[in-house]
Amino acid sequence: MSAPDPMVLVQRPRDDEDEEQFQPLAWGLIRRLFTYSRPVQPKVRRLIVLTLIRSIQLPGLVWVVALVIKGPITNGREAALALGVAGYGLLAITTDGLFHFRQRYALEIGETVVNGLRADIFAKMQRQPMSFFHRMKLGRIISRVTSDVEALRTAMQDVFFVSVVQFGQMLFTAAVMLWCDWVMFLIVLAMAPVLAVVNNHFRMKLSVLSRASQESFSRVTATLAESVNGIRVTQGFVRQDTNAGLFRSLLADHSGYNVALGRTSSILTPLLELNSQFFVAILLIVGGWRVFDGAMAIGDLITFFLLANMFFAPFAIIGNQYNQALIAMAGAERVFRLVDTPPDWEDAPDAVALPDPRPPVRNDQGRGARVEFRDVSFGYNASGLVLHGLNFVAEPGQSVALVGHTGSGKSSIINLVSKFYLPVAGAVLIDGHEIRTLTSHSLHRQMGIVPQQNFLFGGTVIENIRLSKPEATEAEVRAAAQQLDCLDLFDALPQGLHTPVGERGAGLSLGQRQLICFARALLADPRIVILDEATSSVDALTEDRLQKALLILLRGRTSFIVAHRLSTIRHADQVLVLDQGRIIERGTHPELLAARGHYAALYAQFVQMSER
Repeated sequence: MSAPDPMVLVQRPRDDEDEEQFQPLAWGLIRRLFTYSRPVQPKVRRLIVLTLIRSIQLPGLVWVVALVIKGPITNGREAALALGVAGYGLLAITTDGLFHFRQRYALEIGETVVNGLRADIFAKMQRQPMSFFHRMKLGRIISRVTSDVEALRTAMQDVFFVSVVQFGQMLFTAAVMLWCDWVMFLIVLAMAPVLAVVNNHFRMKLSVLSRASQESFSRVTATLAESVNGIRVTQGFVRQDTNAGLFRSLLADHSGYNVALGRTSSILTPLLELNSQFFVAILLIVGGWRVFDGAMAIGDLITFFLLANMFFAPFAIIGNQYNQALIAMAGAERVFRLVDTPPDWEDAPDAVALPDPRPPVRNDQGRGARVEFRDVSFGYNASGLVLHGLNFVAEPGQSVALVGHTGSGKSSIINLVSKFYLPVAGAVLIDGHEIRTLTSHSLHRQMGIVPQQNFLFGGTVIENIRLSKPEATEAEVRAAAQQLDCLDLFDALPQGLHTPVGERGAGLSLGQRQLICFARALLADPRIVILDEATSSVDALTEDRLQKALLILLRGRTSFIVAHRLSTIRHADQVLVLDQGRIIERGTHPELLAARGHYAALYAQFVQMSER
């Protein structure tokens, strides 16, 4: 079987480059955003209707007040006054009642969109290969799911519908003012651009400062969380004062943005009020002159002033909503860029499932897989290779130990066996099938992995063990733990197997966490077992118990063992000694000791350290 063509490493843009705070309105993004509201499409249509009605109701309330003042009150007609007040009350009740449904529908639509976006992001992350997470910072992913999606929630719930209400209010009010007195309306129309320019100038500044304040606060919270998690290191190296100084500088930075935000706001609000008062003075002069001249009634002047306030009020709101829309567009661009990021590689369309020869009933003897590396080279990025032309075969049931200094390529080999990465050149074969032709799902279903970092999820001990086989009964879990000779350790916990593990396993010792991960892998009855520093976190007594269990549990299964503690690989069928991504020695433990080469030197160092 010929090796596939070398995989081309694509040079991708840096994921930590500065990102835009604002993006222009893009109708493609807006349309795509609204596709997430399809589950509640009837509510969207009802909300649009309610929004249009409200845009007429708000100025209608003011117009009714003006008509009551100009008519019944001015003419002293009490019956008409009562009727006008009743009409105003009915319109007010209707307006507020419809506003209730407008808010409720907007919240439900926003929640639907947010849930859909977050579900898509999470599903996309689950399908990405390990190279993506090697490149993408965790903070970036969390930021997309939290702050960027929340910005889109605001856009869906408020920006669009509030803007429609405000524009509708302005248009309806303008029509009424034009009908009342077109000369006065032209004066109002001439004032509008001035307010719009002033408001937009300061709103942009406020948005930039607001975004900077949020980002600085994120740095404050991130540093606080990091400091709490690393408090042992901080106190151990007497860095309390140094870290406190760094934290104070972050607080000062955050405070500076808040002060600048407050100063800008303190300029904008009085300036808008001054402009409004200036415009009122102009309207009083022109309106008074027209009343004196008989061209306008006093009631019409009062009506005009009330409507003018309704006309100018939306300017500040629309300006703020527009800036929120620009922020939301930037968030949408980042979110959809993440969702649309193609994986560096995916299972081939014609990939097949790895045949599974395991019997329906668990067989403790196992049925190992044959794993072969044919001239395999590999690199995590285009800058260089970490494995160079590796060739070896692990026959079914054999245990292969990987030995070498840090950075020699041990973890890279097990990453390739697990199909977390693909080789740049050469071929990895499982039972004679090139790994690219196999589905990742079927391969992982026949593997058991104990990683170096014994990660535990929130939940209980038994729930963490069952991750590899969710349908397993408690009896099966106990049987797996018994084979590991660690059931008594689990039973000794406060609630036995049902003991909560705490965040990241904080309530358990390192050894207990390692044993849970070990039991998790073995419960799956794997054909291929990968042990990455499997006994690095256990004491000597526990390690001795594990060594005895390993001899039984690995029998008949193909296993790859990575260990710096050479005592864990004495019984390996094959030891591969690695140096800078190349195999420099291979053989059994006794053979390599007899060769007096690199492995013998490593073992001698280990013996000397053990005797100290």
